[in-house]
Amino acid sequence: MSISTRLASHHDLPRIAQLFDLYRQFYEQAPDAELARRFIGERFHKGESKLLAALDEAGEIVGFCQLYPSFCSVEAAPIYVLYDLFVDPAARKGGAGRALLLAAEALARQDGKARMDLTTARTNHAAQALYASLGWVRDEVFLAYSRRPAS
Repeated sequence: MSISTRLASHHDLPRIAQLFDLYRQFYEQAPDAELARRFIGERFHKGESKLLAALDEAGEIVGFCQLYPSFCSVEAAPIYVLYDLFVDPAARKGGAGRALLLAAEALARQDGKARMDLTTARTNHAAQALYASLGWVRDEVFLAYSRRPAS
């Protein structure tokens, strides 16, 4: 399968929102097409993220990647947080994930980012193998924590 990638446009948002809903379900969230549409649309229209689309030979969007601009205080440099990457299950093993990661790296280089960071589920071994094959290095030094603010 021949995969191409490009920055997403406004016209791509409905399909990317569908994939985003599936992505959230992969991470054990309830299906919510309206939430997915709203969230993706807000990030796009406010310029809060960069969306990359992976297209198959027919020009259909089969995957997406969402990057959030951030900073590394230690390096005193801008970075991207690659927070979302998802390929339609029917299109997996066709190179879309790899193509999106390479496009994200090219975009980070173009935008002057010092690096990209990502996290994935400990059980997502397929994604971990892909990241390693492309030279991503697993952090063995720092632990990640999160906390919801008290209401």
